[in-house]
Amino acid sequence: MLRKRSALVYATLAAAWLLTAAWQVVEHNRVKASASSALLDRAHDISNSLGVVMRSQRRFGIIPQTRIQAALEELTKISELDSVALLNASGDVTVSAGNLAAIDLAYLTEHGARWEQDSVTVLNLVDLGVDGEPGGSSGASVPIVLPPQEGDGPGRPFGRGPNGRQPQFRGPGPRPEGEGPPPRPDGPRPSGPDRGFEGRGRSRDRGPGREPRGEGRGEGFRRPPYMNEERYNALVEKQGVRYFVLSMATDAYHVEAARDFWLRTGISGIALIAVLGLGLATSTFNRTNALQMRLLRAGEMNTHLRELNIAAAGLAHETRNPLNIIRGQAHLLAKGGDASPGVRAKSEAIVEEVDRVTGRLNQFIDYARPTEPRPAPIDLCAVARDVARTLQGDLEDKEISFGVAGPELVVEADESLLRQVLFNLMLNAISAVPNGGKISFITEKNSRAEASFALLDDGNGVAEEDIDQIFKPYFTTSETGTGLGLAVVRQIVLAHHWEIGYIPGDNGGARLRVTGLQLA
Repeated sequence: MLRKRSALVYATLAAAWLLTAAWQVVEHNRVKASASSALLDRAHDISNSLGVVMRSQRRFGIIPQTRIQAALEELTKISELDSVALLNASGDVTVSAGNLAAIDLAYLTEHGARWEQDSVTVLNLVDLGVDGEPGGSSGASVPIVLPPQEGDGPGRPFGRGPNGRQPQFRGPGPRPEGEGPPPRPDGPRPSGPDRGFEGRGRSRDRGPGREPRGEGRGEGFRRPPYMNEERYNALVEKQGVRYFVLSMATDAYHVEAARDFWLRTGISGIALIAVLGLGLATSTFNRTNALQMRLLRAGEMNTHLRELNIAAAGLAHETRNPLNIIRGQAHLLAKGGDASPGVRAKSEAIVEEVDRVTGRLNQFIDYARPTEPRPAPIDLCAVARDVARTLQGDLEDKEISFGVAGPELVVEADESLLRQVLFNLMLNAISAVPNGGKISFITEKNSRAEASFALLDDGNGVAEEDIDQIFKPYFTTSETGTGLGLAVVRQIVLAHHWEIGYIPGDNGGARLRVTGLQLA
């Protein structure tokens, strides 16, 4: 159940982060689209400006190249405008300014714009009219960019009449011979286009109630009176402006997109950190709950074991009473004067076996009994000598020499429990050393407040693979041992908040060292 709940929480957190990341991707694409739209709108604004310039410079639909060239160069001084070019119907450049690159007119005609790494190229169709085809007697619907060589120089772009003189317009009435037909008063004004120059093919109105010049009358730009139709059609085909192309720098677009990208990445990163933090908190919460459950079960088991331990200790204590009775009766039989030698031998064997069982029961009771030390100032070396005198018989039986070394120290300890620790350690050492061996009790002052002691012997020591097992209950390498002596020692040491460890002797044997004793 806990695993299913954890999996559901993790799945919810992962889904929340994925939704947040997807939201940031959508928002980033929206910002990029907005930035690109703003750049294209800026291009259209520049196109409108160019349309105004072309309308202001044309006469009879003809624009001097020198003037439009100067206007285009001024436009390219705008920081985001890289280049601008005017194209004829064949896609050839009639006039351009800026860093003009190769123009793919077919792609631009189909898509309207071409995005590259450093620039975007935008195509604007010049909407001038009626048929959209250059030439014709009715007049062409496109403005013409006239090169300088077609006129007489700056400021006089329209050429001369057939008699070599600049045409002079005097209004209605008879004209001098050769100057061309007079303009029709009721016709369209010769210098006005039929429509404005707009981006994306949209017409521009000149204001409410005013009809754009030449628009709606079925005519485009009038052929200049001094130019024959054949030459005019040739100029329309070669120099007629049908398209213009703007190349805009995308630096601002990339800066805006990059700034928004890092913003969205930061938000996604923060969301990821939050999700990971929540996931870690959930995992920690689950582990804490599981640990609390284990601790609760361990507490219940510990209570059960404590009760079982008390029951076992009570049973062992009650078992000693009949054993003492059996030992007493067997001792009486062995000492009786009328007992046969066989009965006496068997009685003495009963006494020895009862003593052995009683000793094990005593060790079990010592291990099972709750240890609650009552510390008091104790002379450590004096207690060690007193325990050695108690075991003097065992030491003499194996001709073992015992010595005390180190400073005389007074420590805080429970005297009876300390005696039991030293007693069990010395019994363990006596059983480990051979005849004629040596046992040493060494004290050491580790600091102004702490002391330690160690019991050394020159026996065979403990095998390396058994070092971690020697303090566990019922582990022994001796044929006559019970495996509870060192377990009782460790229990008493831990009750005093001391530490005990095994260290191999310098010349073989074993060193059991107790540290953490508080000086009185």
